[in-house]
Amino acid sequence: MKVYLVGGAVRDALINYPVVEHDYVVVGSTPEEMLSLGYTQVGKDFPVFLHPESKDEYALARKERKCGQGYTGFVCDFDPTVTLEEDLYRRDLTINAIAQDENGQLVDPYQGQADIKNRVLRHVGPAFSEDPLRVLRVARFAARYHHLGFTIAPETLSLMKNMVASDELKTLTKERIWLEIEKCLKTHTFHLFLDVINDIGALPDVLPILPNWTLERSDKVATANNLASSSKVDLELNTLQLCQFCLCLEPSITEDLKAIEQTLKIPSLFANSLRDYKALLTLLKPKRLSSEDILNFFNHIDLWRRPERFNLLLDILNYSQSHNDIAQKLQNCAISAQAVTAQQVIALGFKGAEIKLALQTARIEAIDHTLN
Repeated sequence: MKVYLVGGAVRDALINYPVVEHDYVVVGSTPEEMLSLGYTQVGKDFPVFLHPESKDEYALARKERKCGQGYTGFVCDFDPTVTLEEDLYRRDLTINAIAQDENGQLVDPYQGQADIKNRVLRHVGPAFSEDPLRVLRVARFAARYHHLGFTIAPETLSLMKNMVASDELKTLTKERIWLEIEKCLKTHTFHLFLDVINDIGALPDVLPILPNWTLERSDKVATANNLASSSKVDLELNTLQLCQFCLCLEPSITEDLKAIEQTLKIPSLFANSLRDYKALLTLLKPKRLSSEDILNFFNHIDLWRRPERFNLLLDILNYSQSHNDIAQKLQNCAISAQAVTAQQVIALGFKGAEIKLALQTARIEAIDHTLN
């Protein structure tokens, strides 16, 4: 039984990128032996085990054989005779097919170190085309390491285009696609991911509601990211993800977003934020904002009971760097409108159905006063 560090931990250490996880491959062992040593098996049919103390993942060396469609259509062979080289050969990219033994020595049968030196993302072998998920993974790696000068090898890019053309990506579930998108959003590289996806013709499969993607849109998001970074904008990770998501999907605002959760299988927070952002952009279309339109917008997003929705929109608006002056004006209008309460109207003697109309009128007057 021999244990090797593999995958992302080895790759990122070699390119001086922060190492987040440690995954290991175990050669010459069996599920029974792993369990006897105190490891916990993850799933019933997949030879991955959690270390009893560190909880790092330890996978038995395995080979894979294609037996069906999509990224789940594989049969695993994790016999103890499977070699390290055979395990590494099933991996997607050469830079992910490097192992390190307990003495720190590297095992690199597919020239991953050379590709790291040359900043190239290259597939290991022909089995790459059997797993459509790898198209999204390569796009994500290209986005993540773009600032380090990494590019996709021409032969790998050609293979990815062929996989898209043969409808391989249509076998991916929307939930699995979202997981790849979410990883890009966490590293502020969603726009670069979309650059690759658009280049290989996969946009209809990955984001069917996005009518088109341009380098101009990508540059806009990149500029927003850079400005936010240089000005040290203090936003929570969720908010930063939402900002990028809404800015990238802004061209889709003309589309019907009612069923976006079902169309893209995305969390409701992202779907609701995109819908609210659409309503906000609709509000901002006229050259002059009217008090009535602003109040209708506040009612639409339920400013009175859900002020966090409005605050999130302000963050997105400020992040985009395109409506900073209007963002401040809307914030001032919101403060004025929120200061008018139903209790104040009731105190003036209004009753029943009169209260709602009087409250609306008073809030419009407060907004009008702020605007003028």
